[in-house]
Amino acid sequence: MSTQPLPLVGITVVAVEQAVSAPFATRQLADLGARVIKVERTDGGDFARAYDTAARGLASHFVWCNRGKESVALDLKDPRGLDVLRRLIADADVFVQNLAHGAAARLGLDAATLCAAHPKLVAVDISGYGSDGPYAHKRAYDMLVQCEAGLVAVTGTPEQPVKAGIPAADIAAAMYAFSGVLAALVRRGTTGRGGPVEISMLEALAEWLGHPLHHVMHGGTEPARTGVAHAVIAPYDAYPTADGGQVLLSVQNDREWRRLAQLVLEQPEMADDPAFATNAARVTHRTKTDEVVAQALAGLTAAEAVERLESAGIACARLNTVEDVAAHPQLAARSRWREVESPVGPLRALLPPINLGGSQEARMGAVPALGEHTCATLRALGMTDEQLAELRRDGVIA
Repeated sequence: MSTQPLPLVGITVVAVEQAVSAPFATRQLADLGARVIKVERTDGGDFARAYDTAARGLASHFVWCNRGKESVALDLKDPRGLDVLRRLIADADVFVQNLAHGAAARLGLDAATLCAAHPKLVAVDISGYGSDGPYAHKRAYDMLVQCEAGLVAVTGTPEQPVKAGIPAADIAAAMYAFSGVLAALVRRGTTGRGGPVEISMLEALAEWLGHPLHHVMHGGTEPARTGVAHAVIAPYDAYPTADGGQVLLSVQNDREWRRLAQLVLEQPEMADDPAFATNAARVTHRTKTDEVVAQALAGLTAAEAVERLESAGIACARLNTVEDVAAHPQLAARSRWREVESPVGPLRALLPPINLGGSQEARMGAVPALGEHTCATLRALGMTDEQLAELRRDGVIA
């Protein structure tokens, strides 16, 4: 059987993007075969390029979100730079932007304006709080939106709320932008028209708040912060092991509790003890439940604890460090690691989690240097070397 091409081959995306939300969305499109032209500032480019130097001198955020793209550096404050961008958009299938509130509209780059001029274009506006409403003008960084969306309120310990350790608001917005583009392209295939797509970080993350939001809205109380424990299930927590590790286990029903008591805790009398026999009872007596489980695992290494729990049919996991994830045996066994090229040489990266059977493997292109593709892209628009030299001399391109 012949291998099918990647589904977005032939799709051109132009993105005026920075930080995480828009770049992570367009990276998904690049991985699936789209040509993504990343338009950056001439004075340093996407500011995520300067977040850190952890990736052999490159910024880890930038490496993560920008492989497989072409970098074109334009000064959009100069009419000549803006004209170049408009010419790129005229030939594009998708345009994505996450500029500060009002900036895209002032440049005529908001989705509504562009779609009116180019009916086949799918144009995406990503913002913190949406295009209108009392919060529309507010600056919106990931941690701020995590707070506004209530994620911080349900994360952490009883004493200390904490933000998620990843940019959850940015990622939520990125993935809804990605799926919104795919949906709009499917619709264009049947109607011939693209259209605007609007994504708000707040709305994306509020949707992800899920069951706590519905629990509170429909008569429940504010959920307790319980660290890595589960608020309404016990035992469901991480427990220290003899070698300094931690193993998390989850008992989802009373049958599993009986197996845990008999085969792991080696206290079969607890299986039917009214104080522990039901989940409601175990939650009521959570301190004692956790104490008994902790005692049983404290004398085992993490590997021994996992082996005993799995033998008993109890769901469990190691509490891994990020370094552990980079060496995870499951990722290695499924050959999920690849190398992508970059200005500093090959860098290790994960294959994207969308696996399309019978299709070519995801296209994991190089991480671009700032302005690496400016001249080639503008030559394709018909510009001469003399015109390019003039634009470069005037700081319009880089």
